[in-house]
Amino acid sequence: MQRFLILLYAIAAYAAFLTVFLWFAAFLLGLNTIQNARLGLPIPLAAGFDVALIALFGLVHSVMARPGFKRVWTRIIPTAAERSTFVLQSSILLGTIIYHWQPIGGTVWCADGMFAAALYAAFFGGMAVIVLSTFALDHFEFTGLRQAWSHLRGHSRATPEFRTPWLYRVVRHPLQLGLVLMLFCRPTMTVDGLLLAGVMLAYILIGLTCEERDLVREFGADYRVYQKHVPKLVPRVFR
Repeated sequence: MQRFLILLYAIAAYAAFLTVFLWFAAFLLGLNTIQNARLGLPIPLAAGFDVALIALFGLVHSVMARPGFKRVWTRIIPTAAERSTFVLQSSILLGTIIYHWQPIGGTVWCADGMFAAALYAAFFGGMAVIVLSTFALDHFEFTGLRQAWSHLRGHSRATPEFRTPWLYRVVRHPLQLGLVLMLFCRPTMTVDGLLLAGVMLAYILIGLTCEERDLVREFGADYRVYQKHVPKLVPRVFR
């Protein structure tokens, strides 16, 4: 019974992930999305409030991603539900950012014509890169469904192995590259939108530093060689 409940939990977390991902895309494009009433805060307070929302997301996300936390956490919850819990909390906190985001007046740029078309292409290209990067390794393991399904069937978890399929031969972190494209390639960029993009970029860079330390510990020399030959976030034009 517990195994079946873990699978249902994983499916619910996956549904939340898909919903919030699409909600976030609509939010970035300035579409009418579900949001809380504006508080009407002065610009410094609104900016501080928005940065605090991102900081909360980043802190929880980073702590829960660390191997040391996972070792302790899986003594409390089933190991098969660990990844789904991580996906669920990320979705909830990202949804919290969207719902409680406080706008700041002002437009940085408003593109039209070919420039707007290029930005839309880069934005949706970033979305595609995010999705494809999860499938390049294992989309269902990334979202926690495979762990729950394997647990239901009584299969043990496979030992992680170091792989660099297609997108991962261009940059080491294609998912984060796709997110950066979505954050910055917006036909209409507002002041608070640029704040979101800038703070999220800072968090991504800090988070990747911590993540790569963990990957070096896990895969050793293989990952160090990979670091030397493949850029972290920005693809090389000439190789």
